[in-house]
Amino acid sequence: MSKQPLLTEYNLNGLKLPNRVVMAPMTRSRADNAENAPREDYEAEYYALRASAGLIISEGSPISDEAIGYVNVPGIYKPAQIEGWKKVTEKVHEKNGRIFIQLWHVGRMSHPDFHNGEKPLAPSAINPNAKSYTPEGFKDTVTPKEMTIAEIKQTIDDFKNGAKNAMEAGFDGIEIHSSNGYLLHQFFNGTSNTRTDEYGGSIENRAKILFEVIDAIKEVMPEQKIGLRLNPSLDGPFGMTMDEETIPTFDYIVNKLNEYDLAYVHLSEPFTDVSDNKFAVSEIAKHYRPLYNGTLIINAGFDQEKGNKVIEEGNADLVAYGKPYISNPDLVERFEKGVALTDWDENTFYVPGKKGYLDYPVKARD
Repeated sequence: MSKQPLLTEYNLNGLKLPNRVVMAPMTRSRADNAENAPREDYEAEYYALRASAGLIISEGSPISDEAIGYVNVPGIYKPAQIEGWKKVTEKVHEKNGRIFIQLWHVGRMSHPDFHNGEKPLAPSAINPNAKSYTPEGFKDTVTPKEMTIAEIKQTIDDFKNGAKNAMEAGFDGIEIHSSNGYLLHQFFNGTSNTRTDEYGGSIENRAKILFEVIDAIKEVMPEQKIGLRLNPSLDGPFGMTMDEETIPTFDYIVNKLNEYDLAYVHLSEPFTDVSDNKFAVSEIAKHYRPLYNGTLIINAGFDQEKGNKVIEEGNADLVAYGKPYISNPDLVERFEKGVALTDWDENTFYVPGKKGYLDYPVKARD
């Protein structure tokens, strides 16, 4: 009996993966300390329990104070945070795991509570009309401040410093969070970016910041260790709406990414039903596989059967799992041995403490 595709080895541009199961980046809000630093008895233990994944992509990690929009998320811009992440990478590597960190700036998906009363930064002063998870619970977003050119350049430098800090912390690579309605995604879409300068207007201008971020990060680490995440057909969640230029913009971005020798491009299938949306693409993996020459990771709504199928059909190289990894630290072993998955508890996704974080059973590991 041939080995299921998810459990075959893969060469991630020089990083050897024992399987094609990826742990997707997921905010867990457990860094409830003054420095918002990962802890050895929380984040390090959490990720080490999941080290049998072909690749772990960490939760989004803010690159600056300005990048924050959710409570208790571990950053990657302070010395204490770097030291905390070192504990994480050390424990994961002790278990023979591989881990990238996701570099994050939420842009307008934030709240003045995180910024001493100041408005969050964004490409344009357009309220996403969404919610930000603050220390006092979910609050309505506000109309953000349109970024100056100087603030854009500083943000690019913050991404670069985040990548440099990630290398110091021992990560195997980084993922640029250019997805899910956060800052870089806000630049891409004409409904959230109405600028008239070099970062707005044309498709090329709206995508410009991403390539400047990649070029800056290349100065401090090999581009073979750089991945990025995109969500082309996101429509509705996080205040994002599509228009006639949305998919052409992502087509342009993905085609241009062929000029780089990246670790991967990480794509999400639509988060909502877009079958009646004339601007959307319903099958992201099938659409972008012919456009991109490098490694494609696909996620959103995959189970074991669908994961094996998308690889077997050649539409993706790796499959990222989110919620199943919350409640199944031994997801790879369960796939291998046919052990039923444990259900997750959504009530403990973002709360402090070990419940729903470190107490899910490991059933399939010897």
